[in-house]
Amino acid sequence: MKKYLTFLLVFLLFACSSMPFSGKKTGSAKTAPKEAAAKSDTPAQKDDRGDRLDVLDVKPGDIKILDGIEYIYTRNKKYMLTPYEPEYVWIRKDQYVPGLGEVVSTALSGSSKKDREELESRLAKLEEDYKKKGLAPQMAYPAQMGAMPPGMTGYMTTPALPFAYPSPKMKRKVIVLPITDLTNYKAEALGELATRRLVSRIENTNAIICVDPGTTNLTGSLTDPKNMKALNEIYGVQAVLKGTLSDIFTSTSKIEGKDEKETAFAISKMGLDVYNTETGTILKQFSGRNPVFLSREKGDLSTEKAKIRAIDLSIEIIADDLLKTVLSIDWHARIASFENEKVYINAGRLSGLDKGAILEVYAPGEQIMDSRTNMPLGKVKGSYKGELKVGELFGIDASWATSVSGGSFSASDLVYLKKE
Repeated sequence: MKKYLTFLLVFLLFACSSMPFSGKKTGSAKTAPKEAAAKSDTPAQKDDRGDRLDVLDVKPGDIKILDGIEYIYTRNKKYMLTPYEPEYVWIRKDQYVPGLGEVVSTALSGSSKKDREELESRLAKLEEDYKKKGLAPQMAYPAQMGAMPPGMTGYMTTPALPFAYPSPKMKRKVIVLPITDLTNYKAEALGELATRRLVSRIENTNAIICVDPGTTNLTGSLTDPKNMKALNEIYGVQAVLKGTLSDIFTSTSKIEGKDEKETAFAISKMGLDVYNTETGTILKQFSGRNPVFLSREKGDLSTEKAKIRAIDLSIEIIADDLLKTVLSIDWHARIASFENEKVYINAGRLSGLDKGAILEVYAPGEQIMDSRTNMPLGKVKGSYKGELKVGELFGIDASWATSVSGGSFSASDLVYLKKE
């Protein structure tokens, strides 16, 4: 009996050590990556040396090159929405826009020193690999990028879209009216703060000049059609911006025993109407509300700092579209006065004029109305009078020119930069 029991025990031990359905050990580092890559839902990609862009050794945010074009490994937006979609995919870096979840997670995590060092090390290694292979990334970004408010670097990386502006060199003049404060914090003068932040943001584009509304001699509302006509023809102002600040809410938290510093969040809404002074009507309306988690501030005065950050974020959300809208209006200036053979222009160095520039002179045109809607469509140029050549730039924003052709110029004539 003991012999049978011993034989049965040995047989069972042998069978357990070689069961046909037991999984193989995963310690084979040589075969695992190839097998996993072959089964991956991510399409097999190769770089310029024919190397496979496997997904086992990469992390979200990693960058590789395929045919000279940068790809970034990021979360698939179709994941969980479409069957059989992988969680992470390679997409072109110039087509990559971080989702709100990625932005929020970045803001909450704050990226520790260890994480930053690890990221820098990985990027340095990738850059060194590219140099060894003699590869150069294909840059698909336009030259003009949106500037970010202080502290927002790394949160929003969406490049400004290419856009063909009329007279792209010339800066447009706008008037920013005081932002109307509709919040519950009127005692803190947040409307004035928002006005200053908006003016600073659009002037930092180096494409817009903000004219102080107090420098005009006009009375009444500057959004009145008659006043806007004067702003356009006399002062060379292309647009008037009228905005509101509303819906500011704050929240604070503090974990006793773990963190002695208070953390605050804020949310705000910026509404903005853009008036075209040529037509005297609203050209476009914008509204921006900041993601609450991006306003995170910590420490002393965290609530006040979170409000300012929320206002900056609300402005930033509409900044690019606002710039495109204002620059879509054609530039013009006006003949200010005459002295002998010199014709003085109310635009110069600040507006972007260069010495030797050729200006076309037209009489003021008439407003064209839509017969069905009775809405103004814009002004056509008046009669052509000739050309001027800029001789000198002087003052803050003035110049004088001499006649190249034509004549009979008057102080009400408008000048346009001659397009090459």
